[in-house]
Amino acid sequence: MRPLLTLPLFLALAACERPKPAPTTEVAPPPVVTAEPAVIKVAPKDIKQSVVRINSTQQSWNPGQPWEKDEPASRRALAAIVGPQRVLTTAELVADATYLEFESPDGTHLAQAKVIAVDYEANLSLLGPVDEKEGNILFENTVPLEITSPPKIGQVLDILQIEDNGQTLMTPGNLQSVDVASNFLAGHAFLTYMLKGSMQSAASSYSLPVLQDGKLAGVLISYNGKDQICDVVSTDIVARFLKDSAAGDYKGFPSVGISVARTEDNSFRQWLKLADDQGGLYIHNVRKGGAAETAGVKKGDVLLAVDGQHIDRRGYYQHENYGSLFWGHLIRGSKSTGDTVTLSLLREGQPLEIKATLTREEESSKLVPGYSFDKAPNFLLKGGLVFQELSRPLLESFGENWESRAPLNFLDAMENPEKYEGRVDRIIFLSGSIPTPATVGYESLRNLIVKKVNGKEIKNMRSLVDAFKGNLGERHSIEFDEENFTVYLDETVSAAVDKQLLQRGISRLSRVQ
Repeated sequence: MRPLLTLPLFLALAACERPKPAPTTEVAPPPVVTAEPAVIKVAPKDIKQSVVRINSTQQSWNPGQPWEKDEPASRRALAAIVGPQRVLTTAELVADATYLEFESPDGTHLAQAKVIAVDYEANLSLLGPVDEKEGNILFENTVPLEITSPPKIGQVLDILQIEDNGQTLMTPGNLQSVDVASNFLAGHAFLTYMLKGSMQSAASSYSLPVLQDGKLAGVLISYNGKDQICDVVSTDIVARFLKDSAAGDYKGFPSVGISVARTEDNSFRQWLKLADDQGGLYIHNVRKGGAAETAGVKKGDVLLAVDGQHIDRRGYYQHENYGSLFWGHLIRGSKSTGDTVTLSLLREGQPLEIKATLTREEESSKLVPGYSFDKAPNFLLKGGLVFQELSRPLLESFGENWESRAPLNFLDAMENPEKYEGRVDRIIFLSGSIPTPATVGYESLRNLIVKKVNGKEIKNMRSLVDAFKGNLGERHSIEFDEENFTVYLDETVSAAVDKQLLQRGISRLSRVQ
């Protein structure tokens, strides 16, 4: 038998490169020279009674070596107090956080913080103190901010900053436009304000409160120093998040469970039997188990209106306050999980109305999850072969142009999950290998979707672990989807290698949760 590991442990995973540090989105950029200097107002002294700083230590899992974490990073934000010992900030600030801390604006009081509710899709989180006594001291004499009524386009909002010397500043920003846009996670769009304003360089802050007449209007999430545009989570989304989290059992923003396409093409409209004065969106996919399917919506239907709000050919409707707005806000922004909406449809030229009860689409139920914050990744290390679950964050670790650099079989699984419907719960793949006596000859194998192990279908990580454990023979067989071939792993050698991997610093060989 070949000698076991005699060289220092060398990881040769090639499924994905270690991601580069994410570009900072801190909103305190270097001073910007403009033709007309921005007007900076000194905020009233008592505004500091309505805000706290948040210090966050974050540490994410290494996508290529899922048994270990990346180096920790720190972020700092200024956040609004929105209730008794309750603070509103972004979800991005608390993602994968190992420690959260409140700090009074003058830096004299600290209190460990915890997450009360978080919505990564809407990029909002609600925090409170861990220790009641610490919280009582820090929040003594504080005054929660009220939520303002939604502003109108053209109005001026104030971005609040506090410098290290304690001076409070308000930077006016003109509300130039409103859009339903993704600001943190791709594919999850929410009502967002775009403010035009020249921010000055004050104390570094990852996000900032945005006010209107001393009331909270939103949360600033990014600032483009070149264009002087601030993206702000809108009043509507903030108000809905706080309302839905007040009961203590936050369910998240709902989904109707359909994918749609525009109906601008005249030939397409004739085929759909749409009249010239009708708008409508073609429903080309209905998510299995979603609100629409449960209510009876079918692929091929045309969505004409939601609760009487007519949708045009491009997917827009007329909002009473913001004007032309994308239809998604009628569901994700105007409604809560459990609410009922009336969908006006056209089916084979005939109008009908269907009532649907909105549900939350859980990310964990997807074949390829779009995010997995605060959760360690599942994996299996067997004899040096590394098996992982496919996810969007893992695809993004292939680099900036991951949509073209990531393996085509992975991209196809993400775009066409129906191909695996009923067969698998998650895509399990061989991501690479650590050079060991058990993996000799398999060094080039990577990015292969596992189909069977020891003759058993692989549906998720649990079934993979069980398939290896259940084999009492001398070798394991591993079949892959793409190449339709089988590789073999010697059990005696791989078991000995596993023991040495644990001795040489790898903390664990598998994780299933």
